Amino acid sequence: MAALLHSPSHISLESALSYHGLIPEAVHGVTSVTAGRGRKFMTPLGDFNFQRVPADEPRAGVRPIKLDEQGWAFIAGPLRAMADLIYLRKEITWKKDGLMFLKESMRMDEDDLRGMPLDDYEEIFRSLRNKRTKMYLKGLKEELEQ
Repeated sequence: MAALLHSPSHISLESALSYHGLIPEAVHGVTSVTAGRGRKFMTPLGDFNFQRVPADEPRAGVRPIKLDEQGWAFIAGPLRAMADLIYLRKEITWKKDGLMFLKESMRMDEDDLRGMPLDDYEEIFRSLRNKRTKMYLKGLKEELEQ
């Protein structure tokens, strides 16, 4: 439904992190990211919030996932969802916050983070335009590869 309301877009942020089982909290509403203008829709099916994250390749780190017999969704992989989150949280930097932001603020388990695949790191990194977000991802990758 989100992709029909505002395209191109993908489900990301806390919604995607919850889908991938990385955060313990339930997420109400659907948060999506778009390279275009941010918008919000309130529908009988729920609230849909679209936030702008500029990227040269808007689908970098995003996969189409079959949800059921009737529908598919574009959902950010864990690394892309984290990159989108870092971009939108302007106060977060790798140097100041590092892994502690994900572990304490987002309540992610360190073992889950260390087991996260990094296959799409290069694709995501090249696509992002924001230097602070790129530096966070670089620091995260180096930390997780230790």
